[in-house]
Amino acid sequence: MKKRRKTILSTGAVVVLFCIAFLLISRLLQPKYMTDLEEGSFISQYYREAGGHDVIFLGDCEVYANFSPMELYRNYGITAYIRGTPQQLVWMSYYVAEETFRYETPRVLVFNVNAMRYSEPVSEAYNRLTIDRMRWSGSKLGIVLASMTEEEQFLSYVFPILRYHSRFDKLTREDFSYFFRVKDNSYNGFQLHTEVVSAGSLPVKKALSDYRFGEICFKYLDKLRLLCEDKGTELVLVKAPSLYPYWYEEYDQQIKEYAAEYGLSFYNFVEQTEKIGLDFSEDTYDGGYHLNLSGAVKLSRYFGNILMEEHGLADHRQDPELAPVYDKKLQMYDETIEERLKEQKDEEDR
Repeated sequence: MKKRRKTILSTGAVVVLFCIAFLLISRLLQPKYMTDLEEGSFISQYYREAGGHDVIFLGDCEVYANFSPMELYRNYGITAYIRGTPQQLVWMSYYVAEETFRYETPRVLVFNVNAMRYSEPVSEAYNRLTIDRMRWSGSKLGIVLASMTEEEQFLSYVFPILRYHSRFDKLTREDFSYFFRVKDNSYNGFQLHTEVVSAGSLPVKKALSDYRFGEICFKYLDKLRLLCEDKGTELVLVKAPSLYPYWYEEYDQQIKEYAAEYGLSFYNFVEQTEKIGLDFSEDTYDGGYHLNLSGAVKLSRYFGNILMEEHGLADHRQDPELAPVYDKKLQMYDETIEERLKEQKDEEDR
């Protein structure tokens, strides 16, 4: 009996050790998204900051490149976090919102409607940038099942080693340095760009055969709206002021009708670039696709005023608990800006 018990314990120990080794190797092989495609790490950085935000932003690069939570706090005392990821489609935003509500209940949830133009998953590469670093929960299960392309396998999300086993000979120091924890390379989800690349010629604006958003997009927009209603959070729709991809009038009309039907606020900042003060000869880092820091400052100031005046948010700049935390964040943010501007000037002077 003792021998059998010993055998069972030994076998169990081997199984446990195998599982631990399997998980550790999987973690090592997963991309860390620190120096390459850093946007892929944004989703996980939220967990260290979760809780106490007035505003949560959802959407694609049009949110994490164009809105700066640091500027919202500096100018209005608004606490905000951007849970944006590359090519974050509508169903992805829904599941990210669902997960977010497990950690906090913001006063306002801002959804950028650019994703409404996409009715199908774009690629596994984009899926991974949103999903890989999410914590496991029912929300992650939902986002995987809703987002997988036909070529993908569900188990490769459960066991990343099945997807990344070929990275053994591509591992770098980064994979070991950030094995346990990735560093913060965003500012409450904002990707800081100080470069200036003036908007030049853009692709020709072509007529489309069908401007209607897909049923699946409205299905998940409905789910997002109902989720916010259930949580007592105000859903606000926005369209960031990017010059490209083109935001057609037919797109805009569908969102306006949806917002009117359900009593939602919708702000199309493409139409308000002059009021915002944007100049696409200096306020973009990639020729008009996204805003740079100067553009994000202008847009954040403009939108912050709307959030305060029309959505009744509080000013936390005198809050004895929050103010010291955000003052430190602002100091780091400003120091990074100063460093990057200095680097750019040195590069230009060479």
